[in-house]
Amino acid sequence: MHSDRRRVLIVVENLPVPLDRRVWLEATTLVAHGYEVSVICPMARGWNAPYEMIDGVHIHRHPMPLEAHSGAVAYAREYGNAIRHWFRLARDIRRGRGFDVIQGCNPPDLVFLLAWWYRLRGVRYIFDHHDVCPELFEAKFGKRGLLYTVMKLLERLTFASATVSMATNESFRQIAIARGGMAPEDVFVVRSAPRTESFLPGPADPALRQGAGTVIGYVGVIGQQEGMDLLVEAADRLVRRLGHQDVHFLIVGFGSHLDEVKRDVAARGLEAHFTFTGARYGADLLAALNSCDIGVVPDPKNEMNDISTMNKIMEYMALEKPLVQFDLAEGRASAGEAALYARPNDPVDFAEKIAQLIADPDLRARMGRMGRQRVLDRLGWDHSVPHLLAAYDRAFARMGR
Repeated sequence: MHSDRRRVLIVVENLPVPLDRRVWLEATTLVAHGYEVSVICPMARGWNAPYEMIDGVHIHRHPMPLEAHSGAVAYAREYGNAIRHWFRLARDIRRGRGFDVIQGCNPPDLVFLLAWWYRLRGVRYIFDHHDVCPELFEAKFGKRGLLYTVMKLLERLTFASATVSMATNESFRQIAIARGGMAPEDVFVVRSAPRTESFLPGPADPALRQGAGTVIGYVGVIGQQEGMDLLVEAADRLVRRLGHQDVHFLIVGFGSHLDEVKRDVAARGLEAHFTFTGARYGADLLAALNSCDIGVVPDPKNEMNDISTMNKIMEYMALEKPLVQFDLAEGRASAGEAALYARPNDPVDFAEKIAQLIADPDLRARMGRMGRQRVLDRLGWDHSVPHLLAAYDRAFARMGR
C-alpha cells in the first residue's frame, strides 16, 4: 500500500495517549503538518477505549499489565504482554491506513523488535529517547547486575536500529552519539515543554488552597525514583522545625508508591498539610498548578536524574512559578535563575530553600517572571517543532522520499 501522505506509527508502552504529554504534542504537531498519525499505547487512567480518533490522531489501545517492580520475570511479563499487542495492532494498522515510519518511545528499549519486522517492508525507525533505561533500572532497584547489562545491550540495539534519534536534551544527544554510535547529523534535540499559548498563568482555586498562606505544588509520577520520601521529610522539617504551620502541599499525580507516600505523611502527622488530587488533565491540571505559589522537584541526584529533563520544571516555569529542586545538571540547564538549588538529596537544605522563598514574595515573583520568559524565549514547544519536523524530514530523506 502506497500513499503520498507521510504516515507514522508511534508506539508508547508506559502511558496512554493523550495522557503522555510529550507524545501527544508530537502526534498533534505532525497531524497539523500533514502527517497521518497512528498511535499504539496501553489502556490506563480512564483512557480505555480500544480505538478512538482525537484531534486527527488515530489511537489504538491495548490492556496494560501491572508495572514491573522487581526482577527479570516481572519485566518479562509486563513487556512480553506489550510486545504481543504491538505486533497485533501494527498488523491491523498496516493493513488499513498503513505507515512508513515507526516512532518508538521508551521505556522499554524494545520497540526496535517491531521496527526490525517492518524494516523488511521498507519501514524506517525513529527512536524517541524519553528515558535512559539502564540508569532507570539502577535508580529504581538500587543495583546493577545481569538485567542492567541486558538493558545496556538493548539500548545499543535500539540505537543501531534507528534511522534517526530524537533526544529530550543535550545530555541524551551525547548518549546517542557516544554510547549509541549514531552519527551526529541523525540525532535531533526535541525538548519536552508545554504549549505556551495554552499553558497560561491564571487564577487560583480557593478550594485547592484550603486557606493556606503558601501552597507548595508537585506534579508528576509518584514512584520509587521521584524522591517523594525526601519531599515528605522536607515538609516535616518545614512545618515542625522551621515553624511554617501555614503551608500546604498540593500533590498532583499518580504512581505505584502513592499509598506508601500517604502512609509516610500520616505517620508524621502531616495529613492536614497535604492534599493528594490524583491525576489531573487539561484545565483541571492548570487550575491545580495555578493554585500553587512554589513548585517543587524532589527528584534525587543519581545517574538518571542528573541528565534527565523533568516535564514539571517546564510546567512550573510556564506558569510563572518559582521552584526548588536538587542541584542536577539538566535541571539547572532547564530552570536557570527560576529555581533555588538544594544540596543533592538533602531534605534539610530543600526545606530551607522553600522557607527562603516563603519569606520573600518579591523573589518569588521575580523568579517566576524569569522562568516564563525563559520558556517563551528558548524552551517552549514552539521552539521544538522545527527540530521534530527536521528529524522526520531526515528519516524520509533516508528513505528516498
